[in-house]
Amino acid sequence: MAATEEERPAGSGEGERLDFLRDRHVRFFQRCLQVLPERYSSLETSRLTIAFFALSGLDMLDSLDVVNKDDIIEWIYSLQVLPTEDRSNLNRCGFRGSSYLGIPFNPSKNPGTAHPYDSGHIAMTYTGLSCLVILGDDLSRVNKEACLAGLRALQLEDGSFCAVPEGSENDMRFVYCASCICYMLNNWSGMDMKKAINYIRRSMSYDNGLAQGAGLESHGGSTFCGIASLCLMGKLEEVFSEKELNRIKRWCIMRQQNGYHGRPNKPVDTCYSFWVGATLKLLKIFQYTNFEKNRNYILSTQDRLVGGFAKWPDSHPEKLQENYNSIGKIKFIFCGLKIRGK
Repeated sequence: MAATEEERPAGSGEGERLDFLRDRHVRFFQRCLQVLPERYSSLETSRLTIAFFALSGLDMLDSLDVVNKDDIIEWIYSLQVLPTEDRSNLNRCGFRGSSYLGIPFNPSKNPGTAHPYDSGHIAMTYTGLSCLVILGDDLSRVNKEACLAGLRALQLEDGSFCAVPEGSENDMRFVYCASCICYMLNNWSGMDMKKAINYIRRSMSYDNGLAQGAGLESHGGSTFCGIASLCLMGKLEEVFSEKELNRIKRWCIMRQQNGYHGRPNKPVDTCYSFWVGATLKLLKIFQYTNFEKNRNYILSTQDRLVGGFAKWPDSHPEKLQENYNSIGKIKFIFCGLKIRGK
């Protein structure tokens, strides 16, 4: 029996057609590319990722003309960790997240400046290359050999990747970053693909979702990262049998309520409209979802004053560290809503 108007959660968006506040979200992205408030200072080392979320959102809104593309491209190239003249830092190359170390501005392909604490970060290399592609750059100034050498140095024996040469957490997120880097550079020598595939394979959990690693809990985000990595490699149907893929599809389909959640028995959250929705698209079963329910749920979480989205209806967009993730959510939500061209 359908819920009455009184029984529905406030602001759930069910039973009404909600408007997408495009102009407010464009301005939100513009602000993210300008001067951020002091409370965001802890995100300085991840500035390139913030730029990626904002630029990809503007791109999907056909609004890249509101930014100076050339200036941003020069800034991104200045964050490339280049080999020094003696190439002693080759296994540390890639992209850094910002200019926090005070390295001289160098958007060229000239030899880099040695610094004991300077290295690429796998997520920054992924987002940096992605930003350049979004902005229409031809990647001619990317030192592909150095990026791939730095990437190879981050892969562990089990097939997963660390974020930095000094070591860090290692899980499915960074396998996805590595796969995207190799795909964009059109060169898979940056990883041992067989080891990476085995890592993804071992991460399939008892309930048929994919986890961050073997023996861990299935999650919508890690399922996307694993499936997307295999699709980029062109290996999805080689790694999983038809029966296994059907089980993964069922696990993903079961994540929808009105919006999506990332794990069974968890509340829905706007970001999973991308993580799970994109996985369903890759698995070619997105047409079996309830698109209208998901759309209305997402739009019910908009901040109608300044733009942005919250996790849940009648909530404010997250603050401080959590708002960093909210920037990403908006980009992901646009994917889920199929905004382009509408």
